[in-house]
Amino acid sequence: MRAEAREALPISIQGVTKTYGTVHALDNVSLDVRSGEFLTLLGPSGSGKTTLLMVIAGFTRPDCGSLKFGDREVIRTPPHLRDLGMTFQSYALFPHMSVAGNVGYPLRLRKVPKAEIAARVAKALETVQLGGYGDRRIDQLSGGQKQRVALARSIVFEPRILLMDEPLSALDKKLRDQMQIELRHLHEKLGMTTVYVTHDQREALTMSDRIAVVNKGRIMQLAAPRDLYERPANRFVADFIGDSTFLTVTRQGGEICYGDMPLRLAAPPPDAKDLALMLRPERILLSSEGPRDGANNFTATATEVVYQGDSYLLQARLKDGTEITMRGGVRGASISALPSVGDAVTLTIAPEDTVLIDGGTY
Repeated sequence: MRAEAREALPISIQGVTKTYGTVHALDNVSLDVRSGEFLTLLGPSGSGKTTLLMVIAGFTRPDCGSLKFGDREVIRTPPHLRDLGMTFQSYALFPHMSVAGNVGYPLRLRKVPKAEIAARVAKALETVQLGGYGDRRIDQLSGGQKQRVALARSIVFEPRILLMDEPLSALDKKLRDQMQIELRHLHEKLGMTTVYVTHDQREALTMSDRIAVVNKGRIMQLAAPRDLYERPANRFVADFIGDSTFLTVTRQGGEICYGDMPLRLAAPPPDAKDLALMLRPERILLSSEGPRDGANNFTATATEVVYQGDSYLLQARLKDGTEITMRGGVRGASISALPSVGDAVTLTIAPEDTVLIDGGTY
């Protein structure tokens, strides 16, 4: 079961729309997934991400649009003829079958000879680190082991496309974090084109080659994880990915100002009617020596100081009443070295971390 065994297929989605009454679950969505790419559909509940995955899988027929796997139009092709594997949030395992019975089920449907089924099942279980588990019952497995069985079943017939619908959401945090890395390594090993659905921002940032942020049936932004986090296209993306505070800024002549303070910028502002300054907590610095040359400086009053061992959170109120949060490293200092509630503090942001975004409503 190697990446070169069967060539991964690109996916092309063009103008796909799906409505339920007056609700646009998908609103003229166009999206290209590269061959062998791990692409995540990320968005809140009801955003349309799962509907889009179901369209790709063939379980939902869109009202209009095109869906191609490679050069083949599949919009009218039934799910079982699309040559794709799929894992679900609920695992969807058969409790009356053994682990090997579950994994081999897709091969039996395809009339594969018994001897070949046994060999391919064993290989799939080795791939997901469950070698020797074939005779176990499903109720003898942990949650993480069940997820691996579901994954082995979805890859045992070597599909060219793999779809995953929030497969880790039922696991506890520690196991979920571990499985994220395992799935990423498995993707690198198999090379299948993978479309993954989640509402967990950190999961998407950890696992993906690119992320498509979905809201109200539309793609808000499609980008690599770092670009998405550091240069979000609009306020929705910035607010959904990571923690942020937004300050309203204005154009005054040739400058961008917060109140009457011109901002030092390392990049041109976006061409948008409404602009907002995005403040990420980890990009704000606490200056014990007052304003810093070459930086954007904000005077504030500390309202909350939370010591967290190797780091701390500082909440502060700007002069206009806006509450902002910064996160800093303690580096061996005690809590007594940090500001106290009510202290005046100077918060600074380097020009390269001073990110302006489209502040409009989406």
